[in-house]
Amino acid sequence: MDFFVGIKGKDFVMVCSDTSAAHSIISIKQDEDKIVPIDDHKVFCIAGEAGDRVNFSEYIIANVKLYALRNGTPLNTKSVANYTRGELATALRSSPYHCNLLLAGWDEQAGASLYWMDYLATLNKINTGGTGYGSYFTLSLFDKMWHPNLTVDEATAMMEAGIAEVKKRLVVAPPHYIIKVVDKDGIRTIKTV
Repeated sequence: MDFFVGIKGKDFVMVCSDTSAAHSIISIKQDEDKIVPIDDHKVFCIAGEAGDRVNFSEYIIANVKLYALRNGTPLNTKSVANYTRGELATALRSSPYHCNLLLAGWDEQAGASLYWMDYLATLNKINTGGTGYGSYFTLSLFDKMWHPNLTVDEATAMMEAGIAEVKKRLVVAPPHYIIKVVDKDGIRTIKTV
């Protein structure tokens, strides 16, 4: 039931996630932030079983911070994506984490980047992407509206249009969403819907 999407703009990445925590047919809470900061310029949008989601994200974040402390330099977004993919692949052979995720980040050298990963350790660098039932309605809309010089205002309008489509067409649509941006200034919340 988790839903999240991401859009890479010219010099930023915008991500959106639902804020619902549910187990089977029971709604547990409606204010869970599934967009987890890795460092000042990187976030995970992570979906899946609550235990796997929390354990895996905390494990990756701790190891990324440990690397930065040991080596005196933080990992760039591409390196975090490849490390995360490697850990998913290793876990797949013993006790897999059932989580799909987007990794959004901004680096001094590479600029903005967006990566999609699933629980089978598939890794793709993308311009727009997402997961969950809601993404069935938003990805075609994003493909139509996306262009390389996208501004924050245009991306916000795309996110709002995607959320409206999900709320209109998905029977089990989550009621609340959070939209965040990652750019040279760091991570900030644009709005909650």
